[in-house]
Amino acid sequence: MPVASVGDTAESSVHVTEETIEAYAEVSGDDNPIHLDAEYAAETMFGGRVAHGMLSAGVVSAAVGDLPGDVVYVSQEISFEQPVYPGDTVTATAEVVDALGGDRLRLDTTAETEETVVSGEAVVLSLPHDS
Repeated sequence: MPVASVGDTAESSVHVTEETIEAYAEVSGDDNPIHLDAEYAAETMFGGRVAHGMLSAGVVSAAVGDLPGDVVYVSQEISFEQPVYPGDTVTATAEVVDALGGDRLRLDTTAETEETVVSGEAVVLSLPHDS
């Protein structure tokens, strides 16, 4: 299996529902009422329930994992730019932009609905898969 190289891209998407948000809260233990309580969330700056920011970051992780070879995270810098609401579809893209030497690559990472919701940069190891 080939390894990832400069110019490679991968994409992943998740349709976010109230059930998706509730499942993420259950798995992560993050029960912030802005994610789970519609009445509480309606009184916030978001005007309603929003998905956990890390749920969108997880879609980025899925895109990174779809690059060729065995890809292992070393680091991820991330900025949360816009909220994600139930009903949104989050599409993440990981693009290899630089070979850092050895097996290390630098990636641009983004997640979007109709606008960018998450942006960042990752460093990964891209290794051939030993069969």
